[in-house]
Amino acid sequence: MKLRPLDDGIVIKQLDPKEKTAGGIILPDTAKEKPQIGKIIATGPGKLLDNGKRNKMSVKKNDKVIYAKYIGNEVEIDGEKYVILQESNVLGIVEK
Repeated sequence: MKLRPLDDGIVIKQLDPKEKTAGGIILPDTAKEKPQIGKIIATGPGKLLDNGKRNKMSVKKNDKVIYAKYIGNEVEIDGEKYVILQESNVLGIVEK
């Protein structure tokens, strides 16, 4: 199944949260922080402007991004978990 977001929507695959602390303590699932970093799987065509044109997206597929912590809608498709959010909720792009 393919998921295609609308307008300025973005589909993100969350990257796994840390399994251990810096001191080597293994964290149970309930103690892990919600991830704020992920890889963009799909983007919409851009926000529709009042003049009928589309605003160009600042991010693209396969970008690794940091996004706001408690933002977006979590969905599960074919056993995979994704977050769908607006482009404005992306805080930055992680560059190599």
